[in-house]
Amino acid sequence: MDWRVPLSDLDFGVEEENAVLEVLRSKWLTMGAVTQAFETEFARHAGVKHAFAVSNATEALHLACLALGIGAGDEVITPSLSFVATSNAVLYTGADVRFADINGLDDLTISPEDIERCISPRTKAIVVMHYGGYPCRMEEICRLAEKHHLPIIEDDAHCPGAKLRGRPLGAWGAIGCFSFFSNKNLSTGEGGMIVTDRDDLAEKIRLQRSHGMTSLTLERHKGHAYSYDVVELGYNYRIDEIRSALGRVQLEKLEANNRKRGAMTALYRTLLRESGVGLPFMGHPGEPAYHIFPILLPEGVDRFRFIDQMRLRQIQTSIHYPPTHLFKYYRERYGEIRLPVTEQAAAREVTLPLYPGMGEAAVRAVVEAVGESLRTLQPA
Repeated sequence: MDWRVPLSDLDFGVEEENAVLEVLRSKWLTMGAVTQAFETEFARHAGVKHAFAVSNATEALHLACLALGIGAGDEVITPSLSFVATSNAVLYTGADVRFADINGLDDLTISPEDIERCISPRTKAIVVMHYGGYPCRMEEICRLAEKHHLPIIEDDAHCPGAKLRGRPLGAWGAIGCFSFFSNKNLSTGEGGMIVTDRDDLAEKIRLQRSHGMTSLTLERHKGHAYSYDVVELGYNYRIDEIRSALGRVQLEKLEANNRKRGAMTALYRTLLRESGVGLPFMGHPGEPAYHIFPILLPEGVDRFRFIDQMRLRQIQTSIHYPPTHLFKYYRERYGEIRLPVTEQAAAREVTLPLYPGMGEAAVRAVVEAVGESLRTLQPA
């Protein structure tokens, strides 16, 4: 379908084209010097010592769990209002998840109070997800984690460039995990990054990302190593030079594009103030990344009919997210779980278009379509 306003759009130009062509002409496509440069630049930007590029953020989350020694018999606390990969990565290790509720309809991030309710003798870690690019209540969560001697894994899929109290998200916990999927603020199509300040965790991640091998292909190609040992069970979670080249260019654009997202978000909020829809994260602390623009439909409005009405007006929308604990696999595994605030918010949430190149006219077109759609669905 030809969308009048798509849900998201890439800021790719001649800079990305040239970066990819340079890699192709080098004839070295697997993880190498371009990836190393990307990792160094990303670590500097994220305010951490170590960064490791991987093929996607799910792998980053899996490596984070493995580096922290999470396994069978353990539990990890996660939000349910997230993409299913946040929880799946825990299950890959043989551990179980415990779902915590969100703060409220104005703050869709994980609740520190509900995290504490979920802590048990089996709890091994806490996973937070900065929904929409808005910071979780990290100061409280960090105090809670310290009190119970638990590491924090940050799911940073929505928040490259975001900060809280001047500190980048991803640098608050033991490990941060970023996504570079095609709709993300920094996009390489597929890809991700795992970051940490801890040298011990960095060494584990480095080994497990590439088969547990003691040397990389590039090192052997350059003659810096002639063979390798395998010192632990590892995985092939490497990224390639083409995506790293895209990532370096996208990183240079990140701050400016996040500011554009913020300006479009502010305009949305002004124009939608009297619309009757709920606007989460108004006045939220920190410097968000403004990854998506979620609204909550008025109670009683049929969400799927609303989405159909928006489609008729050629406005693309989405849902972030169906709660993980309500998926068939998780219901069969854990039985009935009640997360009342998550369920209430998730049943009403619709994501409106947001991307750096939108412009004021596109935002106004979306807002007009929202008003028309609601009037169509609500009797006078």
